[in-house]
Amino acid sequence: MTEETRNVPAGTAASPRLAVLLAMAMFVLVVDTSLMNVSISSVVRDLDTTVSGVQSAIALEALVSAAFILIGSKVGDLIGRKRAYLLGLLGYAIGALAMALSQSLTAIIVFWALIGGLGASLLLPAMQSLIHGNFEGAAQVKAYALVGAAAALAAAVGPLLGGFITTYLSWRIAFLLEVVVIAIVVSGQRLVHDVPYTGSRRVDVVGAILSVLGMGGIVLGVLVWQEGGEFVGLILAIGAIALAAFAYWLVRRKRLGKPALLDAALFSSVVYRLGITGQMLQQIALGGTMIVLPIYLQMVLEYNAMQAGLSLAPLSLSMFGTAILAEKKAAGRRPSSIIRWGYVCLTAGLLMLIPIVPRADSGWILVGPLIVAGVGLGLLVSQLNNYTLGPISQERVSEAAGVNSAAGSFGLSFGLAFAGAIMLATLSFTFTNLSDSSTVLPPAEKEQVAQALETDAEVMSNTELDKVLVKQPQDIREEIIRINTEARPIALQVALGIPILAGLAGLVVSFRMVRLKDPLSPRAD
Repeated sequence: MTEETRNVPAGTAASPRLAVLLAMAMFVLVVDTSLMNVSISSVVRDLDTTVSGVQSAIALEALVSAAFILIGSKVGDLIGRKRAYLLGLLGYAIGALAMALSQSLTAIIVFWALIGGLGASLLLPAMQSLIHGNFEGAAQVKAYALVGAAAALAAAVGPLLGGFITTYLSWRIAFLLEVVVIAIVVSGQRLVHDVPYTGSRRVDVVGAILSVLGMGGIVLGVLVWQEGGEFVGLILAIGAIALAAFAYWLVRRKRLGKPALLDAALFSSVVYRLGITGQMLQQIALGGTMIVLPIYLQMVLEYNAMQAGLSLAPLSLSMFGTAILAEKKAAGRRPSSIIRWGYVCLTAGLLMLIPIVPRADSGWILVGPLIVAGVGLGLLVSQLNNYTLGPISQERVSEAAGVNSAAGSFGLSFGLAFAGAIMLATLSFTFTNLSDSSTVLPPAEKEQVAQALETDAEVMSNTELDKVLVKQPQDIREEIIRINTEARPIALQVALGIPILAGLAGLVVSFRMVRLKDPLSPRAD
């Protein structure tokens, strides 16, 4: 779809300040979700809302970014990559500022999830094209490396940074600092030279609609199910049918020689197809893990944001360290083999959590499994992008990278939504079953518990329960707290099944990768 004329302005390639500003923009993009994850309990308390509501907003932001990223890439073609880049930064700034000033969940959903998500869908593909067009040779390699390092660093320090600011200052201050960083990035916009686009300017409206309905419908269906809404099956069916129709539409447009939202010929490479599948599965695993563990730590172990961030640090820091080390030590080793070991470590680390969770009374007990899983994620991060884009020719790499980003964003939003929904649904189901089978609770008390679970299952920590039950007889209070204590670990164990299944599926894909020739050049497969 996209063909570009390289016209790097004189002196631009030697501008380290531009590379730093682009890296700062990427840092904010990645750290944003980490900040929300470790701040869930504080946001719930300050806005008097629910965990499921905040978790839905987190998943919705990732969903909007994924659903519109292909459209965002085309919009950048039409209005100019620099303008798309600045509009994306503006959208993200609006979302962050709304978080700093919000007084309700509605404001978070409208401004942070929707407008911020649209900003990300413009910003991500525009950044890649701008790096490609503003730098060349060694300077381009350094710019890509710096932006990639910023993303890895944000993933590593995001939980710690967000936890520290939320605990000792306020989660609102953290988002206000994001606005400051974005303002600094925008202040250097004169250093950015637009990248000309010489391809077709025709808009594939049908393809755009089908892509949004497909990716959006599936994740939206999960979110509606989580909130107890209606027509869940219909929404999921619309999403699945739209995805299938989107694939058919792309093939048909290619056969007729008409422009499409993306070129179906990209998928003729087996390596590319396996690569984007691996990217999506890795992000499902990451998204699922990074939503259920913070909820568990904050609502069950009753950690504050700083304690939750410290507990998650082994995962993020080992991922960052392994990614950096693997980049340096991977020479001479097959990328597919490293990817396979990545999925082995990721899945093994998550499986190790299952027997530990019921016995965990501290985040320290989770350190070992989280390090193993983090090593796996680091191996995947270091190789998957290069493996996926390896068979793609230079003039099509921007479009291919956009599809790769869309697959990753979709996987992240699906993992966030589905694992979080499964955790809360399992909690409600388990709590109700344990209450019904109790010989201590009278029928009236069981009915009251069932009604409470309809709206507040996710915030029923033992401390909250103790306050609610203060007027109840001692034996009833102790029984409900016992049931709550039993139900929480079961909910986490079931929810961890989502990232574990994604890891196992990725492992199956990696065995197929190993059997193929590595992508040393375009169409190497």
